Order: sequence, then structure tokens, then C-alpha cells
Amino acid sequence: MREAPGRSHDDRSRSRRRETFFGYAMVFVSLFFIVAFTLLPIVFSFLLSLFTWNIIEPARFVGLQNYRTLVHDRAVIHSFGTTIELAVLIVVAQLVLGLALALLVQQHRSKWFRAIFRTAFFLPLLASAASISIVFSYLFDSHFGVVNYYLQLAHLPQVGWLDSPSGATATIVLVAVWQQLGFVFILFVSALGSLPVDVLEAASIDGSGPVHTLVSVKLPLISPTVFFAGVIGLINAMQLFDQPYVLTKGGPGDVTTTTVLLIYRTAFQNIQFGYGSAIAVVLFVVLMALTGLQFLIGRKWVFYS
Repeated sequence: MREAPGRSHDDRSRSRRRETFFGYAMVFVSLFFIVAFTLLPIVFSFLLSLFTWNIIEPARFVGLQNYRTLVHDRAVIHSFGTTIELAVLIVVAQLVLGLALALLVQQHRSKWFRAIFRTAFFLPLLASAASISIVFSYLFDSHFGVVNYYLQLAHLPQVGWLDSPSGATATIVLVAVWQQLGFVFILFVSALGSLPVDVLEAASIDGSGPVHTLVSVKLPLISPTVFFAGVIGLINAMQLFDQPYVLTKGGPGDVTTTTVLLIYRTAFQNIQFGYGSAIAVVLFVVLMALTGLQFLIGRKWVFYS
């Protein structure tokens, strides 16, 4: 009679050991991929930025010379300005449109309408940015694009969407926002759907109108979601590559040449891997600084209940 509990205890011990081993195995796999595909490339990029290397000749150590050069490189400085400008436009548009669409869906009582709406805006996230950019390049082509064709049918002036500085910037922002809007939209739908009903009812009883309720009640309560969407959106927008590469090739001139596109040109077209790595390291530092600044400012307006 005493052996059964002993065997049961051994079985539980073996089960716990298997679970512990499985847990450590999963953690090891995750750490392996993080180290292999995130940490090591960052370290290698920093080390490579201290050399000049064009593949043909052996790498030559130059210390901080690449960084001294890029500080005075107008192309690099301009690319950072362009990237920040595009990132701000994209993030602001995503937050405003995502919140507006989420409020629209929340007010509609039909579950079918909500499901169709969420699916329609989430589907672009499943496609690659390059394929979407190729489709939009045909839509907004200045000579045979679909958009200018219908403008001509409506007897409206045609627009050089990809040939003018303002048109190219607007088109890139439009494509980037259209693809990433579904992510922000889903975040806001979830945040608005989880708001405490008693707080909203109390605001309604106090005579608060829709606009006042949105500004004074809903936005403070969903401020963590707004903050998260802003941080993720800025990180993604600062690494913009596919849209300017496919749509404008960085043109007209260098108006839409983002920093990542300049890194690609420097490293893989001009075969200057050391200098390209130095630009990448500076971009990484700028991203870290902007993210830290967002967290610092977020302490003043993000409300954690």
C-alpha cells in the first residue's frame, strides 16, 4: 500500500523535470535567435564601422574616421532630416486615423460590421511593404497611373505624384500609413473596448458630451495604448526603406532618400561597408535617443490605472 504513493511521487518528479527541461530549452532557443540575429549583428556593425572595407581589399582599421566623415556629409545629414520628417508625418497620421476609425467602429452596434471593418484594415499587414509599394507605383505613375487617369476623366489637372517633391513625400506617407494603419486601429479598438463602463456612465450622467468625454475620459484611459502605438510607429517609420526604394528610388533628387536607403546605397552599391555601418550605428543611437525621449515625455501624460 505504501508503494503507490512512492511511484506517484516519482512520476510527478519526472514530470516536473521534463517541464523544467522543456522550459529551459524554449528559453535557450529564444536567446539563441536573439543573440544570433539581433545582438551579434549590432556588435559586428559597430566593429565594422571602425574599418574601411570594400570586399576586394582587406579591411583596414581607421578608428573613428568614418564617424568624423559622416558628421560633415551633407547627404547623411539630409537623409536623417528626411527620415525624421517622414516618420513624424506617418506616426501622426496613423494615430489620428487609427483612433478615428476605432471610435467609428465602437459606435456601431453590428458585430458583422465590426468584424468586416477590422479584417479589411488588418489585411494590408499580411502583405509585404515591397509588393504593396509596387502596386501603388502603378496607381500613382505620372504617365499611365490609374489615379491620374481618373483625374483626367473628371477634367482635373494631373498630378506628378512621384515626380514632384511634395507629391513623392505625400505618396510615401500615404502608402506607409495605409499598410500600418490596421495595427494601430486594432490596438485602439481593443483599448476602447476595455474601458470601464461605470466611468463612462458617470461621465454621461454628469452631462459630459461626446467630445468632452473623448478628451477628458477616454484619451487619458487609453494613453498607454497611444504611447505604445507611438513608440512602435516611430521605430518602424525611422527604418523606412521599401516605399522610397520602390516608389521613388529616393527621388526626385534626394528628397525622399531615407537613412536606411542611404545605408543600402553606401554599403551595397558603393561597396563602402565600413562607412555604411557607421551610418547604421548612428541611426541606432538616434533611435535609442528618440525612444528614451518618448519614455521621458510619456511620464507626464501617460496614465496607468
